Amino acid sequence: MVSMRDARDEAFRRAGIPADGGDSEPWVDFKLGPIPMPFPNTDARRRTVKFHDLHHVLTGYRTDIFGEFEISAWELGAGCGRFGVAWGLNLMGLVGGLLSSPRRTVRAFWRGRRSDSLYTTRSYDEVLDQPVEEVRRWLRVPGEADPVAPTASDVLHLAAASLAGLVLGLATFAIILTPVTLAAWVLTYGAYRREVARRSA
Repeated sequence: MVSMRDARDEAFRRAGIPADGGDSEPWVDFKLGPIPMPFPNTDARRRTVKFHDLHHVLTGYRTDIFGEFEISAWELGAGCGRFGVAWGLNLMGLVGGLLSSPRRTVRAFWRGRRSDSLYTTRSYDEVLDQPVEEVRRWLRVPGEADPVAPTASDVLHLAAASLAGLVLGLATFAIILTPVTLAAWVLTYGAYRREVARRSA
């Protein structure tokens, strides 16, 4: 049986992601379609992304932009516990998904509402060497083709998460686009890119 560790490592290999999942990099080279939107790789984000990567394995959602929107919706539906970074990034990812691929995103949210997440139930070390199917069973993750008809509570939760994501996204962009913040971001990220180029030369 395939373990969570082996499935994660194979997913990294197929997607061209470094073996450490980018943990050692100070910046995350994220793109929203063709638009580069890099952001600092904080310690809180590093703690979060370990579980996030395993959620990709459990749900089968890809690591392209639409898969990231789906996993954002799924994690919100399943719950992010005390992982503030997950709540923030996922709320904005939910809005991006509703705008670009609404059916897939909404279905992922309903599917998450039927599941538990690793953020709230299990430790990272506890599941890493467990079989994928066993962890899916623990977390009650429905199959991608399983019916997941929403309840009234599901619809209310989606509406609340969508509104929160919209407000958070607008506030984040307002902060980022202030002249001082934008200048600091450009200078810091530019220095990082020069260092990457130097290391690869």
